[in-house]
Amino acid sequence: MRIYKKLAVTLTMLGMLGVAGTAYAAVYQTPADIAASVTGKSITDVNQERASGKTYGTIAKEAGKLEEFQAQVLEQKKAILNQRVTDGQLTQQQADQIYAGIKSNQALCNGTGNCAGLMGGQGMGRGAGNRMGSGMGMGCRLGLYP
Repeated sequence: MRIYKKLAVTLTMLGMLGVAGTAYAAVYQTPADIAASVTGKSITDVNQERASGKTYGTIAKEAGKLEEFQAQVLEQKKAILNQRVTDGQLTQQQADQIYAGIKSNQALCNGTGNCAGLMGGQGMGRGAGNRMGSGMGMGCRLGLYP
């Protein structure tokens, strides 16, 4: 009888972890997921276009959905920043600064991965080695995914 109780508890815990993992995955979407949802294309089609050299922004722009894509990405990033504050990885002030930077840079984003008016279209990123170039941070590239 004890084995059945242990088995039931173990299966219940595994089930709860599976549901929690699914809920976590449902909350956070990749740029490919967002581009696919706003354009009505499949993830496979979006990934094939991305592999051919198009940015997710370009894919959305070509479908006439750049603003919707940007709004959903901004919402996604805000959720990630809020989670990082909750987890103690960032202070609220840091999260607010990052969010403000993303929002202001999105206004300069033309959907090509380059930001109009920032260093000849490249932007200042926090890539490997904190160097100038495209990457997560001040650039138009849409990073900040866990």
